[in-house]
Amino acid sequence: MTTAPDRLLRRLEWQVIRRLDGQLQGGYRTVWRGAGIDFADLRAYTPDDDVRHIDWNVTARLDEPFVRQYNEDRDLTAWLVLDRSASMRFVRSRRGKDSVLNDLAMCLARLLSQRGNRVGAILYDNRSQQVIPPRTGRLQTLRLAHELTRDPAGGDHRTTTDLAAMMRLAASAARRRSLVFVLSDLIGEPTWYRPLAMLAHRHEVVVVRIVDPVELDLPDIGLVAVEDAETGEQILVDTSDPLLRQRLAAEVGAREDGLAEAMRRAGVTAHRITTDQDLAQALIDMVRRSRRGRR
Repeated sequence: MTTAPDRLLRRLEWQVIRRLDGQLQGGYRTVWRGAGIDFADLRAYTPDDDVRHIDWNVTARLDEPFVRQYNEDRDLTAWLVLDRSASMRFVRSRRGKDSVLNDLAMCLARLLSQRGNRVGAILYDNRSQQVIPPRTGRLQTLRLAHELTRDPAGGDHRTTTDLAAMMRLAASAARRRSLVFVLSDLIGEPTWYRPLAMLAHRHEVVVVRIVDPVELDLPDIGLVAVEDAETGEQILVDTSDPLLRQRLAAEVGAREDGLAEAMRRAGVTAHRITTDQDLAQALIDMVRRSRRGRR
């Protein structure tokens, strides 16, 4: 008898991961220098360098010691930092943000573990946090699926999500240099910018922001009651009011610009996925944008 986590993983392997065959070719190349075979650069010798890396030809020409640097290819330790706060449980149509987060996390874990990489996860909301230590193999992906298919404990509705604490938890859990995926809608107090930059200082960080299209463009559906999923506050909104729609569009644009600037300053790779996107195509687009950014 198959379990719910096994059914979830099989569905994603059939619907998403199989479609990625041949689309995500090539091993992962880290951003750090190491002792690989792919030459990267030359730099001046320092007392901490290994003398075996000295380029004697360049040293003889310039009369100053230089060392060769290489891109290091190695197995990864990857972390999935998953925001399971109240705002992520917003459901407007067939797929909610939490459903997209679960599917995306499972696909990333399976794709990474297929190559022998170690994958860990942090499941976070204001009330409870869970750290799954990094391991390899399909069983690790099934364990993550088991935790994701359980109902979350529910966040604290008195305050917005403490995203800064989520970033700090990720920094304390990832003790060795890692590839860190942050999956969140980034709805919370804007105190997470500095902790994110500190996380990116040691690790390679990829932020995937999951949004519902209605958060970017409010439809004209007349008079509706709107509730803040984080605080529970409710207001009555006339979505047909042109002045209101203009103000909302301006605020959304300012927020998008602010988030883009925060990601740039933190030095992280940022992507946005909407709940109505095809997941396989979204993953392919993410990889292509990342490759173009590195070039």
